[in-house]
Amino acid sequence: MVIAIGFEGSANKIGIGIIKDGVVLANPRRTFITPPGQGFLPRDTAKHHQSCVLLVLREALDESGIQPKDIDVVCFTKGPGMGAPLVSVAVVARTVAQLWNKPIIGVNHCVGHIEMGRLVTGADNPVVLYVSGGNTQVIAYSDRRYRIFGETIDIAVGNCLDRFARVLQLSNDPSPGYNIEQLAKW
Repeated sequence: MVIAIGFEGSANKIGIGIIKDGVVLANPRRTFITPPGQGFLPRDTAKHHQSCVLLVLREALDESGIQPKDIDVVCFTKGPGMGAPLVSVAVVARTVAQLWNKPIIGVNHCVGHIEMGRLVTGADNPVVLYVSGGNTQVIAYSDRRYRIFGETIDIAVGNCLDRFARVLQLSNDPSPGYNIEQLAKW
């Protein structure tokens, strides 16, 4: 029975999740929201994350009913992502791991998304088209590890959607892609 706490802050969202044997016990998040038509800058995004990370941590612990002594491992997003927000969240995760005397594991952001999908869908060996703000990749599991079988070399699909949303002056709350999809339904 493993209980893990994970810190994610690779872009404009910060979240702290707690899982126990694959069951999500808590997953509070905050989104750095910029005015419609504007992107988010790394420095400003990092300041946002720094301003609310302890509140999100408290919410995760309260929502899960888990005490720090019960946690087996601290995980954090090590990349890819925006440098300043990643560092801000990694510092908190490392500090928590030291204060609580817990091992710490850095997690690849892309693999984290795939593993969440596997958990939710029950897929064993998925082939994934991974689309995010800065990455578009075809990823599959082979020889006991994830392999990138193809990726964009110019602009990522997620970044293209982000830019398109800015041209349309759409909010990034909850996400540019979602807001484009809702507008397309009209």
